[in-house]
Amino acid sequence: MLASLPAGRLFALGLGFAAMALAPGVLVAQTQLPPVQFNPHTPEQQEAAATRPVFEFHSGFWVNLHHVLYEQARLRQQKPTNRGGDAAAPGAAANRERAAANSADWNAAVNFYISEMADRDLLFDTRMMEINNRLAQLEACVDLSGRSDPDCTSSLDHDLVQALERAAPVYRERWWAEDDRANRAWIAAVAPLVRQMGKPLAEKLSEIYHAQWPRGTILVDVAVYGGPLGAYTTLDPLHITISSTDRRNQGLAGFEILFHEASHALAGAVQQQIIRDCRAANKPIPRDLWHALLFYTTGALVKQLLEKSAAPGSAGYTPYAVRNELYARGWQDYQRVLERYWQPYLDGKTEFEQALAQLVAGL
Repeated sequence: MLASLPAGRLFALGLGFAAMALAPGVLVAQTQLPPVQFNPHTPEQQEAAATRPVFEFHSGFWVNLHHVLYEQARLRQQKPTNRGGDAAAPGAAANRERAAANSADWNAAVNFYISEMADRDLLFDTRMMEINNRLAQLEACVDLSGRSDPDCTSSLDHDLVQALERAAPVYRERWWAEDDRANRAWIAAVAPLVRQMGKPLAEKLSEIYHAQWPRGTILVDVAVYGGPLGAYTTLDPLHITISSTDRRNQGLAGFEILFHEASHALAGAVQQQIIRDCRAANKPIPRDLWHALLFYTTGALVKQLLEKSAAPGSAGYTPYAVRNELYARGWQDYQRVLERYWQPYLDGKTEFEQALAQLVAGL
């Protein structure tokens, strides 16, 4: 069945994603039911339904504008933006900066972001989290103040709404079409990989972390800028924001980082067990050990899946954390203990609690 969706919106429903067609101003997604109808009264089928990865991809105008303005503000302040490991943003962002120099409305919006937003963390700042979540809900709105439709009243800070609405016509005219195409191309590239390998990967991740895969759909906003790390995830509600243009997120690495981000919803048991083991051993809780473990796990599982598949470029796949030298930037000890104590757990040779206790003891 063909379903017409608002411009900029795409539903890629996990294993049910079939095809997509793009037309000017309209995005059409073709979906189909999974081959098995799950009976909610059967425990085995409940579990299968719970682990089926269902990602809801969006290329939303307001989320993209918000992140572009944030990046531009940091560029003007000479703060790191770090697209794909570069100290400064590549040509697209720099050209956007030069081209907009003669736009008073654009400059006013960037200046507001310099004064109010650029020093805030996209992931850990509660206000930034709320802004991103709300803008995602309003992607089909022409404005954010409710002038065109009362349902588009954002209830965000007046000055923020004013900045976004001033910048919106400039962004629509000069860059949105190109940015939207980049986002849709990224979605089109990753969706077949989700369909091909997503289900076994989600099942294995749930098993490893002793956690149920998130029920329902996982909201994924695809934007040209996804923060200094190229992607980030906020919880309650679960919301992934990922860059379509960051060099670290291209090809098979895009598939890996999508599932790495989704794994943040599964990490509770790992974090709590590490804390318990550290307290029992009277050791300080190691910063980012749990995050390094997530990178290691998803990378190892994706590499294993690719070795069994015929996906283009899958031979000799290098996991994200290794390719981008994350372990060389202060995580060397984490890599050592993960390879020595966590890998045997992934191989089924040790138990969850034992592996985590060994990780902590080995640091």
